[in-house]
Amino acid sequence: MGAVDYVQWPAMLATLLAAWLVASQQRSRRDHGFWVFLLSNALWVIWAVPSQAWALVVLQVGLAFSNVRGVIKNRSANASST
Repeated sequence: MGAVDYVQWPAMLATLLAAWLVASQQRSRRDHGFWVFLLSNALWVIWAVPSQAWALVVLQVGLAFSNVRGVIKNRSANASST
């Protein structure tokens, strides 16, 4: 197992933590969750490229766009509620 193979474990933990945070009713936790999801997207790409898991790379890029959208929408929801 090469050093890059160990990246999948923090990627998995970040993904689980992000999902937990995004499910929160508190907007600030959801915001943190989207940022943790973006971190997990980057970690998965770091793992997937040397593994030549190209479908996973494409998936993570698509999910990153979705997470950026989540950050924007969550923040605009914050602005409209105050």
